[in-house]
Amino acid sequence: MAGILAWFWNERFWLPHNVTWADLKNTDEATFPQAEDLYLACPLAFCIFMIRLVFERFIARPCAMGLKIQANGPQKAQPNAILEKVFTAITKHPDEKRLEGLSKQLDWDVRTIQRWFRQRRNQEKPSILARFCESMWRFTFYLYIFTYGVRFLKKTPWLWNTKECWYNYPYQPLTVDIHYYYILELSFYLSLLFSQFTDIRRKDFLIMFLHHVATISLIVFSYVNNMARVGTLVMCLHDAADVLIEAAKMANYAKCQILCNLLFAMFAILFISSRLGVYPIWILNTTLFESWEIIGPYPSWWVFNLLLVLLQLFHSFWSYLILKTACRAISKGKVSKDDRSDIESSSDEDDSPPLNQKHHTSATNGTNKNHGTNGYLMGAPYPDEH
Repeated sequence: MAGILAWFWNERFWLPHNVTWADLKNTDEATFPQAEDLYLACPLAFCIFMIRLVFERFIARPCAMGLKIQANGPQKAQPNAILEKVFTAITKHPDEKRLEGLSKQLDWDVRTIQRWFRQRRNQEKPSILARFCESMWRFTFYLYIFTYGVRFLKKTPWLWNTKECWYNYPYQPLTVDIHYYYILELSFYLSLLFSQFTDIRRKDFLIMFLHHVATISLIVFSYVNNMARVGTLVMCLHDAADVLIEAAKMANYAKCQILCNLLFAMFAILFISSRLGVYPIWILNTTLFESWEIIGPYPSWWVFNLLLVLLQLFHSFWSYLILKTACRAISKGKVSKDDRSDIESSSDEDDSPPLNQKHHTSATNGTNKNHGTNGYLMGAPYPDEH
């Protein structure tokens, strides 16, 4: 184990040439980031998760009730052992041949069986109330952490001149504000990483999981090798759009469509301009080029920039989906559904029958076509989107 740790913490990987871990030990004159500081994020992530449960139960839920958001979920399918066995063990989307077989076996018409499967799929979706509570929690955290980041960064020289991120690197003292900012952000994304398995299941589950892993890796990397200054810029830039998308989702769930459309438009403009404009011009420029000129590359520098470029690929992917949603919203006159991350795997597009079944469902589409779209709007990240 000692050999593994020595290999992992190799100074020639983590630090610039002629810099050792001993040079970055805390002294009476200066404090530097220490890897063991990050251990605090694990229990704090659990605390944040517990705070979230309390917040959703005693703050978000009463707010939702005040906005007349109902707790009851989709209509439940009537109990049927045969159909339930097919649904759980074979398929949630039976083809035409299986539908006809079930119709003969149960003496039900095909449209009734299709309606049962649709209701059973919808039954697994969380209620609008649960969605609202989750969005309100994320909105509250993002608003707080973004406000904190702006208030902190406006007093720093590297906000106005990114070359300050690299002057005297890596001998840049760790301030209390940076330490708090880092630990809180890391704890929150650790809580998101694990709660993703219990939260609303989204279509881009794997993409969001990789996004959280990349974000956590970036936070850890930039803290351990003391690239914390540029790390604070990255975190604050990403938190800005997250506030708006969660607010738009809450407006959508509360059926305030005009407010939802306005917030979504603001989010789309801010997201695309910040992630495809400010991020590469401001962040990638300083990490790739300015740092190269001032400190030069070394192994962990390459890994750090690789993670930042990976994050840019996520930005491009989500920007495409945002533009796709915006175009559809313009054509339909409102934002009702999006392809990104507030739609779980059993989304309303799953309720559409295969092409070879459409002739069976034309009579039922008139009554059910709006069932799945109410209350769906894309989520962030971004991310709990970063």
